Amino acid sequence: MGELISSIGGHGLGLALAVTLLAGFVKGAVGFAMPLIMMGAFSSFLPPEMALAGLVLPTLTSNISQAFRQGWRPARDTARKYWRILAATVAFIPISAQFFWAIPQGVFLLLLGVPITAFAAAQLAGLPLAIKLQHRARAEWVSGIIGGIYGGVSGIWGPPLHVYLLSTKTSKIETLRVQGVVFLIGASVLLGVHLQSGLLDASRLTFSALLVLPALIGQAIGFALQDRLDQSRFRRATLVLLVLTGLNLIHQALI
Repeated sequence: MGELISSIGGHGLGLALAVTLLAGFVKGAVGFAMPLIMMGAFSSFLPPEMALAGLVLPTLTSNISQAFRQGWRPARDTARKYWRILAATVAFIPISAQFFWAIPQGVFLLLLGVPITAFAAAQLAGLPLAIKLQHRARAEWVSGIIGGIYGGVSGIWGPPLHVYLLSTKTSKIETLRVQGVVFLIGASVLLGVHLQSGLLDASRLTFSALLVLPALIGQAIGFALQDRLDQSRFRRATLVLLVLTGLNLIHQALI
């Protein structure tokens, strides 16, 4: 603990706890954006390796409760239905994680932020961008591959999945469960990969563990809000959040 405090400072730890509480609340309310919020905020006061390490365990634990909120059978059925996205994500996270130390984070954040912002803004403006059903299998593979590539390097693999679910008009309950299942499996892979890569050393793993409790508290509060949102309000809230997070990614890339 002493080594951790000396590396980021007491103020930095307190700020990280507050950011994680907020990220947990947003995740509980709309089912995603925890890594986006944490990575975006952490990048402003933490080294990149500490920022990525910090979100691993909170992401893993919060997705356990989200994936199994309706029970293990619905979660199992979701995994079977969306196996292409899961397979591609799991395959590409370990591949891209090997390049964490070599690839500029700004490049990935910019390439992710621009299309996400454009898609969500177009949806809010009422432009039809739905994926044709005959292309659904192909879209699932592409979504999983893109998510896996970004996930290994930045810890963020959700936006391509959100775009797919929004464009196919997936229901609120299924959207939340799909996100939980995909994110849970992806977070498990990310944990294993970075335990081997050396990114998650004792100090960074301790830092990540300290953020689990505020993440779960925030998520529990967010769940109460989520239950009150109908399908249309949930969709609009998701799109607005995608625009904001996309703009934040672009901002982080440029600075």
